[in-house]
Amino acid sequence: MEEREIDRAVAFLREQPAQDDPGSHDPAATPAASDTASADESREETAATTTGAEGTAAQDRQVSPERMAEVQELGEKVIAVLRTIHDPEIPVNVFDMGLIYRVDIEDDNTVTIDMTLTTPHCPVAETLPVEVEQRVAAIEGVKGCRVNIVWDPPWHPGMMSEEARLELGFLY
Repeated sequence: MEEREIDRAVAFLREQPAQDDPGSHDPAATPAASDTASADESREETAATTTGAEGTAAQDRQVSPERMAEVQELGEKVIAVLRTIHDPEIPVNVFDMGLIYRVDIEDDNTVTIDMTLTTPHCPVAETLPVEVEQRVAAIEGVKGCRVNIVWDPPWHPGMMSEEARLELGFLY
């Protein structure tokens, strides 16, 4: 994995809005549906944001360089595993498809993943999130994994990485 990609994919101790507060949605934290020119960068920045604690409490304390290195290493492992998970009908992994919106690594190394599907009627809607949860939970050092299916923003082809678009013939 390229150093630039790792740096963008692993942002430490970033404040996250409360999930039950619909007014706290930060449009800058998710790729805009109309911004396909920077979709790769936006997807990668928001796809795997790792945090070390719950929201603002994390920003009020110092995090040791050892813990930051541990979270970065674990984040890299999570992304590597996500890149091995494929929808059986699409020859592109879930990470490069742009289906992974956020990865949080909590203080106890529980991983929470926000992901979407290409459509609410996706044939693998019942199996793909379970596979993501089980495969990430099996990573050495991960205490457990929760997968949240989210629909905002709705997935669109511009969220795919350039490699994914090439693979599927969307880019020439």
